Amino acid sequence: MNGKKLLMALALVLSTPWAMAAESKIGFVNTERIFRESAPAVRASKKLEKEFAAREQEIQKLAKQFRDLQAHLEKETVTMSEGDRRNKERDLANLNRDLQRSQREFREDLNVRQNEERAAFQDRVNKAIGDLAEKEKFDLVLQEAVYVSTRIDITDKVLRALADK
Repeated sequence: MNGKKLLMALALVLSTPWAMAAESKIGFVNTERIFRESAPAVRASKKLEKEFAAREQEIQKLAKQFRDLQAHLEKETVTMSEGDRRNKERDLANLNRDLQRSQREFREDLNVRQNEERAAFQDRVNKAIGDLAEKEKFDLVLQEAVYVSTRIDITDKVLRALADK
């Protein structure tokens, strides 16, 4: 359900006589903040950094080789024979292609792993929000809004709940 439809449905529900008679308890959770600041999210981020560190170093090494070969070719191009220059240019083109392929594969693999970690973490966040909502008897907890009063923001409580686990 998109944001407009959700707000219209909420307005309709809250405008009915029975809803006005009963006090509704509404909370809001800033999920982006949860993904940035929670202890499990920070641990997952560090885990991914460690997991991909070796590949990132390999790519940096390949990039340095490319820059060094390019600098050498630019510096020595006038003194090289035509055949040597062609061979170095071919080596440079091959190295560039390998570098770009490695970078692309790295980004794709990193994105897949980040999405996997985020999906698993999203389940934990939703469970923590649900548990908190039941415990504190919330009628509605939103995760997206155009405007939120600090009075109903329960993000800090969710962060504490995730830190306890």
